[in-house]
Amino acid sequence: MRHQKKIKKLNLSRNERRRFLKNIATSLILYESIKTTEAKAKALAPFVEHLITIGKQKDELKARRELLRLLFDKNAVEKIIKELKPKYKDRKGGYTQIYKIGFRKGDGASMVYIKLV
Repeated sequence: MRHQKKIKKLNLSRNERRRFLKNIATSLILYESIKTTEAKAKALAPFVEHLITIGKQKDELKARRELLRLLFDKNAVEKIIKELKPKYKDRKGGYTQIYKIGFRKGDGASMVYIKLV
């Protein structure tokens, strides 16, 4: 059964959505704050939280290999392991925050900043 398995599709195919999430998650981890649409940010937040949780594992080699599979950039993996892991060691979740900043001029899409707390 598919109960509570709903995901944001973003009008993308499965492979496009995976690549999109990997790409935007890499940017968020490297820059710690990005500006995007509200729908994309809401799809991104659980993915990034899962990545940080993976990075907090005790077995660093296993975590590194899993993160390399889920991200495009080795620098992002290093940042999770070296900087974000100690920063969030006592935190159980809620690593991201979304701040609304208004609407985009061209098409009226709701724009937000998504940041690592």
